[in-house]
Amino acid sequence: MTTNSMRHFTSIVALLLFSAFLYAEEDAFEPIPDRSPIARSVLFGIGRTNQLDTYLSPMEYVGLQVSFMTRRERMTHLAHRHISFQSTLQGAFTTTDNPAETANCLGGRLAYDAGWHYHFSPLKNLDLKAGALVGTDLGFLYNSRNGNNPAQGHFSADISLSAGAEYNFNIRRLKMRAGYQADFPMIGVMFCPEFGESYYEIYQHGAGHDLIFAHPGNTLSFRGLLTMDFCLPRITLRIGYLYDIRQANARSIKYHDTSHSFMFGFVRHFQLLRKKQ
Repeated sequence: MTTNSMRHFTSIVALLLFSAFLYAEEDAFEPIPDRSPIARSVLFGIGRTNQLDTYLSPMEYVGLQVSFMTRRERMTHLAHRHISFQSTLQGAFTTTDNPAETANCLGGRLAYDAGWHYHFSPLKNLDLKAGALVGTDLGFLYNSRNGNNPAQGHFSADISLSAGAEYNFNIRRLKMRAGYQADFPMIGVMFCPEFGESYYEIYQHGAGHDLIFAHPGNTLSFRGLLTMDFCLPRITLRIGYLYDIRQANARSIKYHDTSHSFMFGFVRHFQLLRKKQ
């Protein structure tokens, strides 16, 4: 990792921490309710990523990643309030180097997904959920060493299976909640050019020419988020671990982006009240 890259990351992390501090000062959060009608979380993350894109280079690049994730979940009136609607916006910026540190890659990613979960509680304080999500993922990689094809765009749209669990418990008087959610993309479409195909050829044939059917056989991907909530008197703090892997092996091109991130942020719970007539 170069000195300039480290300076950029230090500045970004300092800005995220300062923004999080202001967010916490301006809002007073309520204690964690059981299966709250609306829950919004804002998480910032920093971690390590491994990237390989043989369209740009046969070498794997390793470096740092800063990211954010916002999630909104609300209980609906469907199935006697056992079905929730969830939406997630996730973004990341990466800077990586090859093993010899003779070239680096800059990358960015923005993903959005939304869907429904069915909730059930087999045990006291335990909430399980399962459902499906529909999402899109848009990103890029730029390799500073390449001359002709220095960049590669990534796009996918898919349907994912999703499952999760939450468990409420107390440590003395401190109310806490442990949670986990796993998402598995199953079917969809993705942008994948032919190996060696130039930008001019992509433009000439049209982007639709390079859209292929995506499934676990050629794009086995996974996202898992483990969280722990701490309900303090005026604020709900959340820390977590995010494991996110996006990969593909199609049309003679191999691609993967695997990241491990420490997440931290806040959660706010809302209770909708009707106005009195």
